[in-house]
Amino acid sequence: MTDEHPFERRSLSRRRFVMSAAGAGASLWLAGCGGSSTEEATGGGGDETTAGDGGKTYTGPKVDLAFWNGFTGGDGPFMREMVSQFNSENKNINVKMVVQQWADYYQKVPTAVASGRGPDVGVMHVDTLATNAARNVILPLDDVAESLQLEEGDFAQTIWDAGIYKDQRYGIPLDMHPLGFYYNTAHLEKAGVSEVPMTREAHDEALEKLKGAGFEQPFWQSSTWPAHLMFMSLLWQFGGDLYNEDASQATWNSEAGVEALTWQRNLVEDGYSPPNVASDADYIAFKNEKNSFHWDGIWQTQDLAKTSLPWAVAPLPQIGDQKAAWAGSHNLVIMRQKSADENKLQAGKVFLNWISEHSIDWAKAGQVPARNSVRESAEFEALEHQSILAEQVDYVKFPPAVPGIGDAQAEMEAAVNRAVLGKQSPREALDQAASKSDKLLEDNKKKYGE
Repeated sequence: MTDEHPFERRSLSRRRFVMSAAGAGASLWLAGCGGSSTEEATGGGGDETTAGDGGKTYTGPKVDLAFWNGFTGGDGPFMREMVSQFNSENKNINVKMVVQQWADYYQKVPTAVASGRGPDVGVMHVDTLATNAARNVILPLDDVAESLQLEEGDFAQTIWDAGIYKDQRYGIPLDMHPLGFYYNTAHLEKAGVSEVPMTREAHDEALEKLKGAGFEQPFWQSSTWPAHLMFMSLLWQFGGDLYNEDASQATWNSEAGVEALTWQRNLVEDGYSPPNVASDADYIAFKNEKNSFHWDGIWQTQDLAKTSLPWAVAPLPQIGDQKAAWAGSHNLVIMRQKSADENKLQAGKVFLNWISEHSIDWAKAGQVPARNSVRESAEFEALEHQSILAEQVDYVKFPPAVPGIGDAQAEMEAAVNRAVLGKQSPREALDQAASKSDKLLEDNKKKYGE
């Protein structure tokens, strides 16, 4: 959901996670990394030769690669620096980085690819891969993974598996960006809470102590972002899931879903949160020390690090029967071309592999590297907040790899909004959303030839 990741703080608008990809044929659910559209080209040059070796190196004639992404926020400079470094080390490959808001990106890429004017390489959120694969926008990358000897054991399994659609790999995972538990350390100290509350019992007890210490509304529950990310995390914690096995029906209206959404609504009914918390108001309140707890994505660590706020972050508390947390993931992709250029394809493989191998530099932008070797390195461990939230890597979850899944997800998000606002009971809201989503899922199977 991302992003963002990290957010500029003009970036409050970047927290809008659900955007309409009109013109792309589907509503795409993404973790935004927004801002204004820019373009940057860096270095290149060198001698022409005639060979490539499956993505490990490129020794062919000089090529220019267009690399599109949506890293227009605080994460953008990190990726631009990586591109610049790559170009300086690979004199016969010149990568031009074209950046635009994610909503625009997901609208423009399919059209550009279809017209033969698309990028060579790009980045896509894990929950958009299936849609773009089904629409023939991106290429399968099984041969890339094989030639570069990338295997499941090199990556966290959930992140690696999420790049597969119809038994083919369409994305090389770069990172994950999970939800985390932010808390005001000064508030906890004043309330006599000596340990970070990581269970439901401890969490409830901490909220009562915070109220008793004068923090009347210690956990603001927004009805918009990131309420739906919280709901998914809680749904999975209570043993539920978003959809049935083949993703033909929504199952978030199970008892687990009702329990999860009831927990969120009770934050308001029990007085821990004001009613009708406006979008972003929960995060602003946390920054202004008006509330004590805040659940949000890892990208907020970059913004909070610039403040004097007494804060810390931890993995999500286990409110349900098992640990679980929502996460997003950026994947590196190669775009389909009208006329294949083998030199560009080989150069693109080299670029993707280089970025993946250098993902420690990307981690500094507020991400958790997908590669085990990078995530387990001493350099990553030195990144305090990223390494803390990386502890969730074994139990993060994503929506299923189904084309057009964002249409159904939008209905779920609307249900969370209605229930948190008290407009419907959690069960009524989830039942209504599930009914609408089932029809959308059925329609999408026909649309995408499933």
